[in-house]
Amino acid sequence: MGGMALKVIQWSTGNVGRYALRGIIGHPELELVGLFVSSESKEGKDAGELCGLDPVGVRATRDFEALLALDADCVCYTADAGMRPSEAVDDMAKLLASGKNVVSCSMVGLVHPTTLNDMFTKQLTDACDTGGTSFLTSGIDPGFANDILPLVVSGLSEHWRQIRVQEIINYSTYNQPETIVDIMGFGKPLDHTPVLLMPGMLGFAWGGTLRLLAEGLGVELDEIREVHERRPAIKPLQIGPYPIEEGTTAALRFEVQGIVGGRPALIVEHVTRLDDELAPEWPKSAGSYRVLVEGVPNMQLEYEFQDEHGDHAVGGVLLTATRIVNAIPAVCEASPGLLSALDLPLVTGKGLYKPDA
Repeated sequence: MGGMALKVIQWSTGNVGRYALRGIIGHPELELVGLFVSSESKEGKDAGELCGLDPVGVRATRDFEALLALDADCVCYTADAGMRPSEAVDDMAKLLASGKNVVSCSMVGLVHPTTLNDMFTKQLTDACDTGGTSFLTSGIDPGFANDILPLVVSGLSEHWRQIRVQEIINYSTYNQPETIVDIMGFGKPLDHTPVLLMPGMLGFAWGGTLRLLAEGLGVELDEIREVHERRPAIKPLQIGPYPIEEGTTAALRFEVQGIVGGRPALIVEHVTRLDDELAPEWPKSAGSYRVLVEGVPNMQLEYEFQDEHGDHAVGGVLLTATRIVNAIPAVCEASPGLLSALDLPLVTGKGLYKPDA
């Protein structure tokens, strides 16, 4: 596509948002025209300053209505929705109805946007109809590493019987200590049930990924099963402001299984440690995603990444942002409605070559 840059509003400057902001500012096909922040301390600051760049002349605002009235092609919505799913969907529906396409990573189950729940699907579909707009949720996980990557690899099969996607990462530098402690339960007793391990929550978070894979692979899921195990800290650890005492949860492994014909055919597995010495019997890596295809041929794919400072956990956060930012042109070109990865053309690093950066 040639011509004018697409006008983009960035929504939030948190863990993912500041990388999305940096990506939008540096992208030759995109122009930042607005920035929403939720905290008073960031209000009025220049967008460049909030992501470590020189000023760009766009100031952060907490005025929802002003941004709603702004002329923009797309909103990159990265506000945390973990504890406020309905509010996040309300926000995104208002933006879609106002004539702005939306890319997001916030409500992870919406990677398969028609099957998370009927209420959200209807609300977002109606908003797309009203605004003539498109909606995409993606990122790295859910998203790219556990939908596009396994689907591409599956296209090399003669036949397959199981596809497993693993995230193997040390989360000790992941810059959301509240998520690690309150949602994932690190630092809590081994018999404590954190939000993530409440029955149905793993399926709520990763079920969309399994349903997307099932659609792309032409199989019917009988059900989604959840299994997990935990290991204690063997020495005191510190995660941001939170001490992780010896004997409390410091490693978590879970599987979300898509059952086909009574057996696990599609599996999303997370192996999360706060200390590399823990659970030596679990899968290990420097920090990566793996796609393991059992079939003919057997295939193993290891996908490693790190940010510009060599950090794997932060690298994953950065990829969550770049995946949706780089998809903006394709989403703006797409037919109106709810999109999944199956509806997008190949999203590449077109225009992003910078030999001296």
